[in-house]
Amino acid sequence: MVEVFTGRAILNKDGDLVDPEEALRNKVVGIYFSAGWCPPCRDFTPILCDFYTELVEDSEPPAQFEIVFVSSDKSADDMVEYYHDMHGDWLALPWTDDYRHELKQRYQITAVPKLVIVKENGAVITDKGRKQIRERGRACFRSWLDAAEIFQNFKG
Repeated sequence: MVEVFTGRAILNKDGDLVDPEEALRNKVVGIYFSAGWCPPCRDFTPILCDFYTELVEDSEPPAQFEIVFVSSDKSADDMVEYYHDMHGDWLALPWTDDYRHELKQRYQITAVPKLVIVKENGAVITDKGRKQIRERGRACFRSWLDAAEIFQNFKG
């Protein structure tokens, strides 16, 4: 389980609270720092959606990958609108949770968008997830999975 989110409430796309321990167990996790007001974010988010869909929704078995969106939007309403309009069927830290500021400090986020790929213990596999997806597509997931040191069932 990704220790970064232990004891935190995270949301699914329907707005339901999800237990991070269950949702993130034995998975590579991408922490996606993004905002709807940011043109590069609005450019990359559809690419990330396609990447996620191919790996998780269109693969059998689904890839051991999950994304948690951490918003830099200016309000909760802005976050919800951006999340629902543009994001994939992944998870999000509620905008009202000030822990998002701690996460930005922990992972040295100075600009968005930023996709930080982490191991179960929260250690960084890469902070260049966006660049790697753009350059290598699905192929980058295998290297993340190998670095994550988790039980693997991914065939692709």
